Amino acid sequence: MKFALKSTRHSLIDKVNFNVDGLICAIAQDHQSKDVLMLAWMNRQALAETLNTGQAVYYSRSRRKLWRKGELSGQTQEVIDIRIDCDMDALIISVIQTGVACHTGRVSCFSWSPTEKGTWESLQPVISDPKVLYGGGDK
Repeated sequence: MKFALKSTRHSLIDKVNFNVDGLICAIAQDHQSKDVLMLAWMNRQALAETLNTGQAVYYSRSRRKLWRKGELSGQTQEVIDIRIDCDMDALIISVIQTGVACHTGRVSCFSWSPTEKGTWESLQPVISDPKVLYGGGDK
């Protein structure tokens, strides 16, 4: 079930409303469960590569470069579908996630809930040790 739109990607990208930094918000959602896995950013090049390859590619704002999901951890995202909102400024990317999506080793980045004590508590266990996934640190 590989997603790829090589012949139409440029016309699609031309219609996207990237923000002033040249980015669009991209929400990764598990294709089967519909759980939200993570939020990341894409620039024009990341979106083009995602459309071309069928693998999720994002733009790292902190490192200022493309970030191919799973390039360090092996925790890849195969793109099944992409949807854009009516303003053409936000994406939902339906993916088949290999392993965990979160750099903390949890299935989803959205796994913390507020407590009555005024803290955030993780509702999901760590499935994969981040030190193993990323070679000793947060990438």
